Amino acid sequence: MKRRCLGTGLVWMALLACAGQAWSADTASSERSGASAAARPSGPDVVTLNFVNADIEGVVKAVSEITGKNFVLDPRVKGTVNIVSAKPMSRALVYQVFLSAMRLQGFSAVEERGMVMIVPEIEAKMHRSPTLGPQEQPRAAGDVIQTRVFRLQHESATQMVPVLRPLITPNNSITAYQNNSTLVVTDYASNLERIQKIIESIDQPNDSGSIMIALQHASALDVAQTITRLLTEPTQAVDPNQRFTIAADARSNSVLARAGDPARLLRVRQLVAMLDSPTSAGGNIHVIYLKNAEAVKLAEVLRAIYTGESAGAQARSAVPASPLGQAPATAQAASSAPGIIQADAATNSIIITAPDAIYNNLRAAVEKLDVRRGQVYVEALIAEVTADKTAEFGIQWQNLTGLGETAGQGFGGTNFGTSAQNIAAISQNPSVAGHGLNVGVVKGSITIPGVGAQILNLGLLVRALQADTNANILSTPTLLTLDNEEAKIVIGQNVPFITGQYAVSAAATTPTPFQTIERKDVGLTLRIKPQISEGGAVRLQIYQEVSNVVDSTNASGLITRKRSVESTVLVDDGQIVVIGGLIEDTVTDGVEKVPGLGDLPIVGGLFKYNTRSRKKTNLMVFLRPTLLRSAARADSLSSDRYDYILGEQLKAKPLPSVLPDFGSPSLPPRQSAPPAAADKPAASK
Repeated sequence: MKRRCLGTGLVWMALLACAGQAWSADTASSERSGASAAARPSGPDVVTLNFVNADIEGVVKAVSEITGKNFVLDPRVKGTVNIVSAKPMSRALVYQVFLSAMRLQGFSAVEERGMVMIVPEIEAKMHRSPTLGPQEQPRAAGDVIQTRVFRLQHESATQMVPVLRPLITPNNSITAYQNNSTLVVTDYASNLERIQKIIESIDQPNDSGSIMIALQHASALDVAQTITRLLTEPTQAVDPNQRFTIAADARSNSVLARAGDPARLLRVRQLVAMLDSPTSAGGNIHVIYLKNAEAVKLAEVLRAIYTGESAGAQARSAVPASPLGQAPATAQAASSAPGIIQADAATNSIIITAPDAIYNNLRAAVEKLDVRRGQVYVEALIAEVTADKTAEFGIQWQNLTGLGETAGQGFGGTNFGTSAQNIAAISQNPSVAGHGLNVGVVKGSITIPGVGAQILNLGLLVRALQADTNANILSTPTLLTLDNEEAKIVIGQNVPFITGQYAVSAAATTPTPFQTIERKDVGLTLRIKPQISEGGAVRLQIYQEVSNVVDSTNASGLITRKRSVESTVLVDDGQIVVIGGLIEDTVTDGVEKVPGLGDLPIVGGLFKYNTRSRKKTNLMVFLRPTLLRSAARADSLSSDRYDYILGEQLKAKPLPSVLPDFGSPSLPPRQSAPPAAADKPAASK
């Protein structure tokens, strides 16, 4: 029975082949030469395709008749196609074979609005093609251009692009959107299915990428540093499989490790197990090298934590420590906890001898306290503007005619103002005349009896003076200091002040005087103590003083003028705030006159002396702090100040002249700082 059916099938296929060849022969007359048309038997739904160097347009017509699809050809679609089928194929496969032939010729088919457009492959992605989201399933396969969106769950979309790019047709595209880890790929549907399988294979969770190991005896911070120095290699930045990261969690005393190679994680587990071994009962000696904090001060804090005493109580203890840094006997008696905490100032390190559990807690505290402290650069701007205006006008009279010639001769006149202003002083010595206009009438000179002094016979003196004095002073003292560290700058003179006098005159022939002197700074003083808050503001304790010597001829000692302000302010980074000042306006108006005569209208001006002065002082103190949290910002600020001073020195350089050039002091040109060397490990110290 089977042989009969098989024989019948062979006969039927032979008939189909003959019918297909006959249909092909009829169609060939209507096509161009050199091409064979597709066989289209009237029986079963199978055809035989044979095209040899057939024009693309003729092939499209034949495929359109077989499949019933409408085609639109781009004018640039030209060429010939070769399709050979030895056996009949299903009518449903004709369209897929045609698409494959177009793809080999560099053309693509884009289905849009019930028609198929044949365009160059490089422009297919610009046309309206089927677009599928991450959750949609492909509705068609084969050599049809599609756009699909792949959403990754574990891997990075950016890192996936170099892996998939070689597998995509050069004329098509792949794009990564890193925000939600999504890939957008435009390519043939058959290739997109392969891309999907590759993505599903790569985008897998990697549970072995990171591990957490809890320690029982050793400190996680020390173990992490040791393993990092041991396993970190320069090649890890090149090969992703060699990337290795290890960190310590002081709170849980655990080591966290992450590596691309599971073998390295296994090696970490083995090293941690070997290092996490118990020590002796009393504890070993541990040395912690500090990076930023001061060992002496930090040791006091750790002792207070360890023994339960305050730092002040330890400081009040007068018993000296032993050579090993042991606490005094009184302090040890107050605390039952065994161990030693001592600072070595020479190496800036702390030596701790304690059981493992206590040492691990102290080590965690040291890690949090030994951090880089911020710096504050403070500019104090002291602006002082003063304006003094003075005006004087007066007329003085004096009659010295015949003085000294006749016994009992009298004289009289008016004298106003100081010794440099009155007529009597100028009559005795004209060189003492003050500033301004001094006009007098002289009638010879006489000698006062019994004195022998030659006196001018000055009968009239007119004095007029107007003076304007302006001063504009700007002082900008600056300081750079660490957070919570007080800094002070003094610019001025160290002036002696007499505080006592003593003379020995009992048995000595000549008395020997003795004086006690106290020296004080007179000038500009700035003292600050900053405290940086987390929000970027700076709390500043400030003392600002400006003083100078006013009078050094006083018999009681020097007289100084002092302007100071002491305050605590809160300033934002880089902002200017005024912390104090003085605005003073003083007007003085005086008149000296002869009673009665000076009050007469018009004529009274000949018997009076007028003085008027006005003094206006504006003094303000401003403050501007700048936070320097990194070495780069500190270097930028220092470079700016360095270049400013260098420019000022170049401006002050003497001009060329016939005199010899002795040179002028100048800062050397600033050179860029060499790259900072890597921090040495603690063990190398």
